[in-house]
Order: sequence, then C-alpha cells, then structure tokens
Amino acid sequence: MAQPLTLQQLEQFPPRKYKIVRGELQTGDLIFCSGNYFFSKLIQKFTKSIWSHVGVIYRDENLDRVLILESEKVYGVRFAPLSKYLKDYHGKNKPYKGKIVAARITPEIPYQQSYKAISFGMDALTKPYNTLEVFRIAIRTIFKITKHKKSQSYLCSELVQECYKQAGIRFKEENTFISPEGIWRDNHVEMLYRLL
Repeated sequence: MAQPLTLQQLEQFPPRKYKIVRGELQTGDLIFCSGNYFFSKLIQKFTKSIWSHVGVIYRDENLDRVLILESEKVYGVRFAPLSKYLKDYHGKNKPYKGKIVAARITPEIPYQQSYKAISFGMDALTKPYNTLEVFRIAIRTIFKITKHKKSQSYLCSELVQECYKQAGIRFKEENTFISPEGIWRDNHVEMLYRLL
C-alpha cells in the first residue's frame, strides 16, 4: 500500500529526472497528480486527499512513446504523452502545475493482463465530455455516488478502476465510490518516485 501523504511529505521526495527514469516505466504503471488548478483543488477538498488525478501508463516500444491513458475533464478519455505533462501541459509551454508521482501495481501483473487494461481504455477513447457531464461528475464526487452503467464518461479514478478490473485487479471502493486517493491507498499500489 502506498502510504498516505501530505503535500509537505510529498515535497520531501526530490523529483527524478524523466530522461533517467523513462526507461523504467512500464505499461500498467500509474501516474498520480496533485494539481494546483481550481478543479483539482475541488477534488482534493471533497476527497480529503492531496491527489486530484490518476492515469495509467502505456508504453509503446514500436513508437518509443510513454503515454498516459486518462480521463481528463476538458478532453475526456484520451492518451497524452507523459513528457507533455512535464514540459508542455495543454500546449502552454509550461509543465503541469502541481506534483506528479509514478507508482506500480505489486506484485507486477503479467504483460498480457496490463494490455487487457489498456485495451479497455482504448475502447473508451471516443467517449465525449461536455459541460453538463463535468457537472454530473462533480455531483457524483460530492455525494459519493457511483457512476451509472449508462453514463458515457468517467472520472479519472473510475476509468483506472474499470481498466484494472479487466486485468483482474479490484480496487476497494469507499462508500461505493473510488477516488485517486482510494487507488493510492490500495494494497496493490507502491510508489516508485516523484517526477514533478
């Protein structure tokens, strides 16, 4: 289990250089974000956590890319290069405003199971977001209501949870709700290092 952290404790971990650790990241690893954005702060407040976002790493050896499979409030379910988070978040030529940590599922899940998780996420790539859906997500977060099966969108933690169900990993929900903190505190999750 990754230990609960405060922002002050997280800042005690010096960031590792991405170009040094890039080769160690594997498909199925997790990325946790502690953002300094308005929506991030709302998520942190309602979940009583430093974490505001979580995504899954997909490493494509053929293209030499390390991507994050994520559900993002502006774009919905997508792949984003991890390097963009670290250098050019949302095309603004600045890194993500906040902290980013890499973590791993332990014991490591077999390669084929990780790809089942990613494959599920790929099937969700066309699910659109809109302003109304962001409002619904906020309401679900506030009232800790699970996502309805018919919904066409995911919170970031719901997407990660559904992906890992395909790989045989079930994260424990609290009050029928999963948050980035709930995934962070799961027995299967182990922190690797801070990236930002």
